[in-house]
Amino acid sequence: MTDSHCHIAGKEFAGDLDAVVERARAAGVSRALVILAAEDDAEIARAATVLAAWPECRFSVGVHPHHARVFESNPQAAADTVAARLDALPAARAIGEIGLDYHYDFSPRSVQHDVFRVQIRLALERDLPIVIHTREAEDDTLRIIREEGQGRLRGVFHCFTGDQAAADRALATGFFLSIPGVATFPKAETLRQAAAAAPGDRLLVETDSPYLAPIPYRGKRNEPAYVAKVVEQLAAVRGVTAGEIGAQTDHNFDRLFRPRRR
Repeated sequence: MTDSHCHIAGKEFAGDLDAVVERARAAGVSRALVILAAEDDAEIARAATVLAAWPECRFSVGVHPHHARVFESNPQAAADTVAARLDALPAARAIGEIGLDYHYDFSPRSVQHDVFRVQIRLALERDLPIVIHTREAEDDTLRIIREEGQGRLRGVFHCFTGDQAAADRALATGFFLSIPGVATFPKAETLRQAAAAAPGDRLLVETDSPYLAPIPYRGKRNEPAYVAKVVEQLAAVRGVTAGEIGAQTDHNFDRLFRPRRR
């Protein structure tokens, strides 16, 4: 199994990272895509510790919409910062998480748009997929993908929690959907229905550790080992075995996050 989105380079895991990796491996999780905040020097530095503890991990680096405000006076500097991080991280495979968040509006929306756009342009320049964060901003997110993507953009909608209609709109971009532990929550039936109907070759699974722990760990710190619960839930709603879901999502991960060419 592959955890396609986690934040184990965050300070939340600094004290017990080795044990977290050991539990993940014991649960059958072979690797993870670790998300790094491009503007956070401390988190970037911890990437080396993550890789030493779990060499199979790969990274995605980007400026989250919450932090777009850091680059308000010069949005292009966000892309330049990400580019420099990519150059220093051979194990990086994607740009993200990037996108729009209108729920909190921690950054002005116009600044979020500008920072999102320049990072998409960098992704096209580097031939890298993007990892999308979108919250209460789906219309603008999809519009910017269409306008900037030139029909060549690849990526994944991370932590997808929408219904069938939202899944159809996201899938129409050609992107993947990454299903989180929310799929195990009792009130998430519309998400389970969307996950059941989605094409198998467009699905990934994630924890978003340390957030959104699945049942029966809800309310606790999430960690990559718990992606097994997401796989089990997907298997149940799709009428296949957990092994089949694990193998399919591993294959999908390889297709999307392939080795860098430049």
